[in-house]
Amino acid sequence: MNPETPIRNVSDTALWVAIYRAIESERSDALFRDPYARRLGGARGEAIVEAMPNGRSMAWPLVVRVTVMDEIVQRCVRLGAKTVLNLAAGLDARPYRLDLPADLLWLHVDMPEMVDYFRSHMADETPRCRVEFIAADLRDAQRRRDVFTRAAAADGPVLVITEGLLIYLESDDVTALSRDLHDVARARWWLSDLASPALLRFLATNWGRTVQQGNAPFRFGPREGTAFFAPQGWREVEFRSTWDEAWRLNRKPAFAWLWRALSWLQPRKRETGRRMSSVVLLESDETARI
Repeated sequence: MNPETPIRNVSDTALWVAIYRAIESERSDALFRDPYARRLGGARGEAIVEAMPNGRSMAWPLVVRVTVMDEIVQRCVRLGAKTVLNLAAGLDARPYRLDLPADLLWLHVDMPEMVDYFRSHMADETPRCRVEFIAADLRDAQRRRDVFTRAAAADGPVLVITEGLLIYLESDDVTALSRDLHDVARARWWLSDLASPALLRFLATNWGRTVQQGNAPFRFGPREGTAFFAPQGWREVEFRSTWDEAWRLNRKPAFAWLWRALSWLQPRKRETGRRMSSVVLLESDETARI
């Protein structure tokens, strides 16, 4: 592998994140246990982590994201979610590692090669719930709507997950996706991570050249935050700041105490930092009717 281009495409980022899950899982004080992560990430995932600038020290926001999303997924299931529509699911092993109801339907959607890779590596494992694998290129609008129609036809309510997806899309693509999730999938909840313009600038400085060369540039970080989704029928019901959650979960970056101390001297920058990166739960404006 050329160390200058460790990432070849967006799908390679799933290998990268899987190794972060493996590293966390192997800690004595792990926030979650993913026994499949190292197998799924493989040698290439290890190589990507080693080749990325500050590869290991930057694991903390991904670990926080996984932990917070685990919590919210399980809560939504307790609140009545019957179908999970996991888009660009990559190497997400949640239906195998989380305590989920056996009758929950989990739709694992990704590009054909990623679905094949995941299934081959998990062939001997038994999921905790019903899993249906769907190979689909979500850039194809008709194919996307077919997948969403399948979700709408399943038992509801529907929870959508877009973990690590939106940041790679253009704003117009996110708008189209948002509208179809509301109008076609008729989802009740939408769980996602969300970047800000400040995070895009930070990532461009640290990882920009690497991901750009690998055809996986960071693009989407709306200035208006979750209000971006309002015209398509979505409202924010939960906002979890990655920075705040890092303190709660004790997965802080190096010198976090110094950054926090300095932020108290600049209140405006403190709030910008809090909203730089987040996990958000959106709810359809049609929830009361569903």
